Amino acid sequence: MDSKKEIIPSGWENISTAEIEKVIYRHPDVLEVAVIRVPDSKWGEVPKAFIVPKPGKNPSAEDIMKFCGKHLAHFNIPVLNLVFETRDPYSPDHQKRVAKLAAAIAGEMGLSENQTEVIRLAGGIHDLGKISVPADILSKPAKLSEIEYSLMKIHPEAGYNILKDIDIPWPIALIVLQHHERLDGSGYPGGLKDGDIILEARVMAVADVVEAIASYRPYRPTLGTDKALDEISKNRGILYDRQVVDACLTLFQKKGFSF
Repeated sequence: MDSKKEIIPSGWENISTAEIEKVIYRHPDVLEVAVIRVPDSKWGEVPKAFIVPKPGKNPSAEDIMKFCGKHLAHFNIPVLNLVFETRDPYSPDHQKRVAKLAAAIAGEMGLSENQTEVIRLAGGIHDLGKISVPADILSKPAKLSEIEYSLMKIHPEAGYNILKDIDIPWPIALIVLQHHERLDGSGYPGGLKDGDIILEARVMAVADVVEAIASYRPYRPTLGTDKALDEISKNRGILYDRQVVDACLTLFQKKGFSF
């Protein structure tokens, strides 16, 4: 690593395996953004963009939100290729798995290639707004308090506010906003019901809850796929779209889907 320090901008010493390709934005006080090449099982290497705190800086959630809202649209690579290095180690893998399942559900439902791709892309950033949630809440190894849960519930709207003015395919920002809404109006942030929730967000809601239940969470071990499928089955037509649930069950029970 020492031999590369002359080509690594301030603040990147903690990325030991990164080869810097190009710095695309540097905030004078808080954050830096650079494109690096990272290993990829399919393509060998792929460019990714990382947002990281500068040395000695500990930006608040408000700092990060202001930074993203002001500068994200000016990045010279597609926003959907960005990987946000936040303080939540759980989210990147969760988002990848949700994107995979959501796209598979869309395909099983017979949605168009364009709809399926939009859903896949949205799945990869659906929890973007969690950069606005304090790190100790994201990684808390116990059930959240009522106040902490209220703070966690701001993330769909926070993600929407970052994405809504950026030139990305419609309706990605709206999917991010609505992915925690439920058919009976018990979801958040808008308490939307049934027909007010777009189909793509209904797909994301099922994929998100199945992955969350089936996988490890900071506050509990995995509950398993059977528990996840039981959740969507018993709430089919109540919380979750019937057609989406049926497609998801078919994938797991008849077509051998796995994350």
